[in-house]
Amino acid sequence: MTSLNSNAYRLSVLAAGVIGFLGAELPAASAQQQQIPQGWFKACTKQEDVDICNVQNIVTAGNGQLVTGISLIELKGKVNRKVFQVTVPTGRLVPPGIGLQIDTG
Repeated sequence: MTSLNSNAYRLSVLAAGVIGFLGAELPAASAQQQQIPQGWFKACTKQEDVDICNVQNIVTAGNGQLVTGISLIELKGKVNRKVFQVTVPTGRLVPPGIGLQIDTG
């Protein structure tokens, strides 16, 4: 069980690092708020011997607040991993047993 917990911890730290790294590539926000991409988009980068691709869908409310973010992160090279991450605002309830369905098309 410890191995499973430590692997899950490493994977979450790695995913957070990837998101932070990809976020660092964006230019600093000026006086105007930067427009967050809506819908699906893909961002790829290379870090040392690892190719990192993040396919992401971000949904925001009219005021710019994050409603839901979905990330499919793939690492290829020295490290090979696939990470599926769902981001919701603090305090949003995600019920236990929530499922995920991926269409065949």
